[in-house]
This record gives sequence, C-alpha cells and structure tokens, in this order.
Amino acid sequence: MSLTVLGDLNWFAVVVATIAYFALGVVWYAEYAFGRAWQRASGWDLSPPEKVGVTTVLVPLGTCFVLTLVTAMLGAASGTDNIMEGILLGLVIGVGIALPVRFVTGAHDMTKPAPMTFAAIGAGYHVVGLSLAGAILGLWR
Repeated sequence: MSLTVLGDLNWFAVVVATIAYFALGVVWYAEYAFGRAWQRASGWDLSPPEKVGVTTVLVPLGTCFVLTLVTAMLGAASGTDNIMEGILLGLVIGVGIALPVRFVTGAHDMTKPAPMTFAAIGAGYHVVGLSLAGAILGLWR
C-alpha cells in the first residue's frame, strides 16, 4: 500500500464515518450509558464539570478521524466494498488493535480505582465505533 490510496478514498464517507464514530462516544460516555461507570473506574469526581475545554472535544474528534482514515485506507487496500465487509474490517481493527491496546494499558495503570473496567468501557467503544465507521465506509466505497 502506498499513500496514493488517499486519492482513491471517498472523503465524504470518511467525514461522515468520523462524525458517527465521535457521536457514538457522546452517547457511550453519557451518564445513562457507561459514563458514570467510566467516571468511577477512572477515579473522576462525579460532579459535573464547571467548564469543558475545547480539547475535550477536539482530541477525541481528531483521534476518531485518524482511526477512521486508517480504516478507510485499509478498506481500500483490502478491497472492502460493501457494508458487511466494512463491519468485519472495523471488528478486525477494533478487536485486533484497539481492544488489546486498551487492555494492556488497563492492566498496567494502577492510578485508576478500577483500571480493567476503565479499559473495557474504552475498548468496547472503539470496537463498536470502528465497526460503525467500517460499515459507513464499506457502504459508500
């Protein structure tokens, strides 16, 4: 694979998949989903923050973009061209890369009250988010 694959990507699909992946995080980490458990596992104070900085939004959005772009590049290189292949690609990347990275970090992060719970919630988000992004990319290939 070379960087010329960037010219072959459906950039609209990359942007839509990035937004969908990021939006999933808004729901995933909301209090009614995994937010309170994630906050407890991380040791955060459960009171709402007074002010949310711009980096609180831009860093996750940027990482969602990078992960979606890499998924799109791997999809183009592997010939992924439908929704089911896109979901499978997202699952392979999520389970094969994101999940192990989160769990190895969780296994060695003794600064958190429940590091494996923290890692599991984050890993689950990335597995589902990458599958969603893969589905969108495969659908609009």
